[in-house]
Amino acid sequence: MPESPGSAGLLTPALTMTGRCIRLSRRDVDSVITSMMLPVMLMLVFVYFLGGAINTGAEYVDYVVPGILVLCAAFGSAGTAVRVSEDMKGGIIDRFRSLDVGGTSILAGHVVASTVRNLFSTALVLGVGLLIGFRPSAPPAGWLAAGGVLVVFLIALSWLSAAVGLLAKTPEAAAGFTFFMMFLPYPSSAFVPIETMPTWLHGFADHQPVTPLITSLRGLLHDQPVGSAPWLALAWCGGILAVAVALSGVLFQARTA
Repeated sequence: MPESPGSAGLLTPALTMTGRCIRLSRRDVDSVITSMMLPVMLMLVFVYFLGGAINTGAEYVDYVVPGILVLCAAFGSAGTAVRVSEDMKGGIIDRFRSLDVGGTSILAGHVVASTVRNLFSTALVLGVGLLIGFRPSAPPAGWLAAGGVLVVFLIALSWLSAAVGLLAKTPEAAAGFTFFMMFLPYPSSAFVPIETMPTWLHGFADHQPVTPLITSLRGLLHDQPVGSAPWLALAWCGGILAVAVALSGVLFQARTA
């Protein structure tokens, strides 16, 4: 089916913005290295320093790697808030608008670039996990399903980060979102079973977006039953994405009016 002029007019600027964001990432070597190495270091700390004291009923490296993958995705996606805030503060947005580049294309470029960056980061984390003993037993369909759920999470979180970047007045304020996103996997099933947490924390840990996502990845990668966890994870991601896209559109109009 031929592509409509409207969709072509949106796709081309979005691809151009994606290329720009990826080129900027290549120049910001420090941020790229940090986003890749921090999750790896945390994984090594949990596996070698703390893993021996944590009883999960299985090899701890097999338990924790799916959680580290989500932590890596959350940390990397949150960096989108800083990059969007830098664009808003630097005045480049006015130039883009004078070239008839819309807000959707600008933000979509940041989101796609963030997704690409984070796929490399998660691949690195997964590779290191395999080196230190992570042994998934998933068939090809399980790998595809796990990868699909993770990509949807990356896109949703990147859009949410873009909205935060529009909301924040400075890049420094936007950077605070990185801390929040890094914290979210901790009160979940990422590193310890929820049953071992204080009772008052169970409600939040059971009913937040990261827990069904990690349960899905853990089950899919180890070829175990996952129940409704993937659908819950996708529902959370869909809700976050819908709110983030709508909110970012409103905020972009307000910031550039």
